[in-house]
Formats: sequence, C-alpha cells, structure tokens
Amino acid sequence: MTLLQVQHVMKVYTTRFGGNQVEALSDVSFSVDSGDYIAIMGESGSGKTTLLNILAALDKPTRGSVLLNRKNIVQIPEKEISAFRRSNLGFVFQDFNLLDTFSIQDNIFVPLVLSGKKHKEMEQKLKPIAEKLGIEHILTKFPYEVSGGQKQRAAVARALIADPELILADEPTGALDSKSSDDLLQHFDYINAEGQTILMVTHSIKAASHAKRVLFIKDGNVFHELYKGQMSNEEMFQKISNTLAILAAGEDGNA
Repeated sequence: MTLLQVQHVMKVYTTRFGGNQVEALSDVSFSVDSGDYIAIMGESGSGKTTLLNILAALDKPTRGSVLLNRKNIVQIPEKEISAFRRSNLGFVFQDFNLLDTFSIQDNIFVPLVLSGKKHKEMEQKLKPIAEKLGIEHILTKFPYEVSGGQKQRAAVARALIADPELILADEPTGALDSKSSDDLLQHFDYINAEGQTILMVTHSIKAASHAKRVLFIKDGNVFHELYKGQMSNEEMFQKISNTLAILAAGEDGNA
C-alpha cells in the first residue's frame, strides 16, 4: 500500500532582499510504500534537506503535492499542522534534540504529553519500546548522564511512542561513533522488520546500505534510484559508492 506520494515538488527561495531566486528543488516525484525503508543521499546543496523539511510539514513547496495516506499535507492549515505531525510523524535528529532538564523517560513522553495522554497509558506504551531499544535501565537518568548512542536510542523511542505512520530521520548516525552507529542501524533494521516505515536523509554510505531503496538527489531532482533487493549490506555499500562517484563526476546514467 502506498503511504507517501511526492508529486512534482518544486521549491524556490527568494533571497533576503528579493533580488535573486534560488531553486532548491526542481521537480521531485517518488512514492513510499507502507513498511518501506528509504535513504535519501546527495551532496551538500543538492536539496535533500529542503525535501525533508517539506515532508516533515516544516516548509511548503512552491509547487507540487505531498500526500500522506492520501491527505495532502501541503494544504493542512497552519493551526492544525502541529497536531498532524504529532499524530503521523516521528522525528530522529542528528543532535538528538533531547531536553537536558527532562529525564530520558520524560523526553520520550513529550509527544504523548502534548497529545493529552494519561500517565498510565504513557507508561504502558513506553515499556515494550524501552526494552526493544535496550534503554530501560537509563529512563530515570538525564541526557547529560548517558552516551551518544543511548541518547539517539532515546530519540528513536520518542519517535516511536506515538505510533507514527512515518519516521523521518535526519543524519541519525552523524553524531555517533562507529560502534554506536552500528547499534542504531541494527535497531532501525529491527523496527523496519516489524513494519515501521522509515525515510532517512544521510551522508553515510554505511547507513544508506541498510535501506531497501536509496534515492540520489542532484541539482534539485531525483537523479537515480537504487533498489537493494537481495543484495547484502556490503554489496549495497559498493553500489551506493559507485553511484556517488558518478554524481561527483557530473555524469549521467545508472549505477
């Protein structure tokens, strides 16, 4: 079943004094099925962060539509957009975005608190997620008392706790060491295997090699798509490397 449809999305920014226009996205179209795991890659300035912001309903395209479960998020009124995000989207950021004055548990509860859920219901939802992510022993600690890997797993728990249709991850391994990155990617694999749809923006070939499909963005367009199929992570890693080499060389064609 198609969960997300991005149709002919264009984004043009006008510079501060209105003298110049910058086209961040030209004509981007793709779809995401329920249970998919997609990585978006591209050089800095390619438009991938702009695309993520539009998918997160943090920005609106100049033209085009973004349908989540057939609802065009571009047309959602501003006063309703925050509630829509809480109900449908989960976010994982490079810098964790945890509140230092909140315990790990209270950080995870934030989306449910904002949705008006009762504390008992929040605790019931947290228990299996915390066990799955291996963070049940740090729930009473504060972010400054735990490792980067633990912070990011707490951020994943916060993203999952509201049962989102789609998790949007922005460079989720960017602030982690190699071991913590491997651990997080393994957890993403488990979460996706259970049916959670994930869309991740990343510079990391290793992170992208875990995805089922990789979209390569160049000059505001989808330059190429790579499907994992039956490939191993190592084979996918090499395919992604080859495609990025083509992108860097400014050539056209398939990897």
